[in-house]
Amino acid sequence: MKRDLRYFAWLRERIGTGHESIETEAATVADLIEELRQRDEAYAFAFSDTAAIRAALDQDLVELDTPLGDAREVAFFPPMTGG
Repeated sequence: MKRDLRYFAWLRERIGTGHESIETEAATVADLIEELRQRDEAYAFAFSDTAAIRAALDQDLVELDTPLGDAREVAFFPPMTGG
């Protein structure tokens, strides 16, 4: 399925783009992360610490073990802090 991926903050900086569309058969967010890690060193570095990554499917925050289902957009970003 074709999915739009969005990267924010240091993830965008490490990968080198804020947005891309890809074809993937990944079943969960974690599976998608593993698929992305295999692409090249930039992705491997960006996704090296999944404890420091949050995800959203179609703008709803989810856990990394969440099935992708019919989501069209997957966003990745670091944890948000208040202040």
